[in-house]
Amino acid sequence: MAADRESMGKPKVKKDRQNVAAAVEALAGKNGDLLADELERIPTLVPREGDGYSQPLSKNGDRTAVRIGQTGPGLTEEDLRRITTRKGLLQLLKAKNVDLEEVRKTLLYEEELRALQVELVRLQRWVQADGQRIAILVEGRDAAGKGGTIRRFTEHLNPRAMRVVALPKPTDEENGQWYFQRYIRQLPNKGEIVFFDRSWHNRAVVEPVMGFCSKKEHQRFLQQVTEFEHMLYEDGVTIIKFWFSISKDEQASRFEARRQNPLKQWKLSLVDEKAQELWDSYTRYKEEMFGKTHTTFSPWIIVKANDKQAARLESLRYVLNLLPYKGKEEAQIRLTPDPNVITRFHRKMVELDF
Repeated sequence: MAADRESMGKPKVKKDRQNVAAAVEALAGKNGDLLADELERIPTLVPREGDGYSQPLSKNGDRTAVRIGQTGPGLTEEDLRRITTRKGLLQLLKAKNVDLEEVRKTLLYEEELRALQVELVRLQRWVQADGQRIAILVEGRDAAGKGGTIRRFTEHLNPRAMRVVALPKPTDEENGQWYFQRYIRQLPNKGEIVFFDRSWHNRAVVEPVMGFCSKKEHQRFLQQVTEFEHMLYEDGVTIIKFWFSISKDEQASRFEARRQNPLKQWKLSLVDEKAQELWDSYTRYKEEMFGKTHTTFSPWIIVKANDKQAARLESLRYVLNLLPYKGKEEAQIRLTPDPNVITRFHRKMVELDF
């Protein structure tokens, strides 16, 4: 019986495809070109029951909306094989109850990201040719999107002229050294970009909050760090300091997503587990860090990171806009960062009252 049903469906599919081919040939004419408007007039093979297609349903028997990146009744390879026009694609997305606005946003994001990454490749060539030394510090609360942003920065860069530094907790030997010593070893060489996934500023926020350093060590760090960064600046190292800022609710949501995803559970640590409980303490030390380590030669750049995609794009834009790389004027995309996402820290009296 199954074979009979399969054979009954084939003539109809073949006929439909012949109709599509005939319509394309008629519209294209002798030159074989199709105008954009004419594409909409081509009949589409809309998936239907009995034609090797069945509409995926939820456990309750209902069709539920699917957002890009989520599991569930999304588009299959067979669905995409049947699409022949843009109109047909829209019909399929509606039939599958896919969130079209989310699709549009994701496609625009991917398009902008690729264009910015092309500019990053140009930037790296300039860094290599000009012998620049670039240190990009990516700081922020746990689950703020630091690692994901660094991956978008480095995805297409030459690994021979770029490094990502994410140091583990110090060894017994390192605990007996000057605090900055192990970070000095990781600083960029001539013609190199180094991304610090958390940096020496760990001692300004994470370590005092978690009790990993004494009050005396914390205060000594705040006294020395501006001098340390000024020495690097005078020696020609460009330091870019990002702080990725998220809300407490957004952080809680991301922690829960990590718990539910077996591929991301490795990201959860003791520090992460206490982040919500110690939220106010993080805030207090963060504000003190901004007030005492924000300088004209090494300012803090605040990234509003509740929207991961916007945070990634605008961070890339900030770096590209800041550095005078060769070919910058030929960029085919906006390089000026959105001030609603990227802001420079400004001192306020209330933030200096600890």
